[in-house]
Amino acid sequence: MERKVGTVSRGLRAPIIREGDDLKKIVIDVLLDAAETGEFEIKDKDILAVTEAVVARAQGNYASTAQIAEAVKAKLGGETIGVIFPILSRNRFAICLRGIAKGAKKIVLMLSYPSDEVGNHLVDIDLLDEKNINPYTDVLSQEQFEKLFGKSKHTFTGMDYVNYYKSLIEEEGAEAEIIFANNPKAILNYTKNVLTCDIHTRVRTKRILKNAGADIVLGLDDILTESVSGSGYNTKYGLLGSNKATESTVKLFPNDCSDFVKSIQSEVKEKTGKTIEVMVYGDGAFKDPVGKIWELADPVVSPGYTDGLEGTPNEVKIKYLADNDFADLSGDELKDAISAYIKNKDSNLGDSMVAQGTTPRRLTDLIGSLCDLTSGSGDKGTPIIYIQGYFDNFTK
Repeated sequence: MERKVGTVSRGLRAPIIREGDDLKKIVIDVLLDAAETGEFEIKDKDILAVTEAVVARAQGNYASTAQIAEAVKAKLGGETIGVIFPILSRNRFAICLRGIAKGAKKIVLMLSYPSDEVGNHLVDIDLLDEKNINPYTDVLSQEQFEKLFGKSKHTFTGMDYVNYYKSLIEEEGAEAEIIFANNPKAILNYTKNVLTCDIHTRVRTKRILKNAGADIVLGLDDILTESVSGSGYNTKYGLLGSNKATESTVKLFPNDCSDFVKSIQSEVKEKTGKTIEVMVYGDGAFKDPVGKIWELADPVVSPGYTDGLEGTPNEVKIKYLADNDFADLSGDELKDAISAYIKNKDSNLGDSMVAQGTTPRRLTDLIGSLCDLTSGSGDKGTPIIYIQGYFDNFTK
């Protein structure tokens, strides 16, 4: 009988993961136990994905604000530090800011406006037009900003991040000054020692600041790249990708993810005879149309994946074929014609007309986004995702 179901994404429930747990064993046991219930059969080219949060937790990859402070002070001098372009997030940045402030005498916090890098708005962009403010050239003090626009309120949470961040800095014993600008060079009027906190634009920001004469330029990816007084660390991303763990600690992005996924793939092959693909995923790469927030606050969607997930989709647009090449066909004749076209398609369609309109993104970004949406960010209790049929097409 013809199969009627295409891609299926399942959230697999797992025990609560603690530091030191044998995560590889747990993940494989969860998969095999779920398959034994009869809901699905493990097949070649299935995808098993594990959220980065439980990988880092099992690794014990944590750091305290005191350890962050020690690293910041050692690398930036402990006097006046310009902290620029952070995202507006209690989960992602607030605890990091506490540690940074603890390692300095004064923080000049420069916020991008009207929104941060991932779309959290400080002010409606239409108000900038109304007040004749150019965010590309105008540098505003906190007093000027609030006189023009009032207190900032986050679209969904109602949080006033400007004053919240200022209070965090002051609570850690540092002086706080808030400015608003989008040109990285604006911070150099206040200090030559800069910690840039943007995620996806950090390489460009560092280059601009170094070329403009800054003395010290570091990013969050340069803080905690090695252990400080017993802290966790991430050799590639440092503090980027970290999350709040407690009021004084963060969980860092996990290390050694490539080794982790390959070892799972190997053991599943040994136990089942099937070659599945495995990945670690974090934030998905998608945008909220109401709040305009881009979800991706991690440096990458997937910090580790098996070789079969490399590359981009190679798909044809069925509706294009139906409306163009086979516009005169219908019913089984149309189905057979499209099936034959798909079976014989080029191995690399590139920018051919028949592929236009398919999603031109990396497989890991697409699949990681599907995983993030499936597992959610709350209490579903499914940190492991199992996807079947992702590499199928209309002919399978």
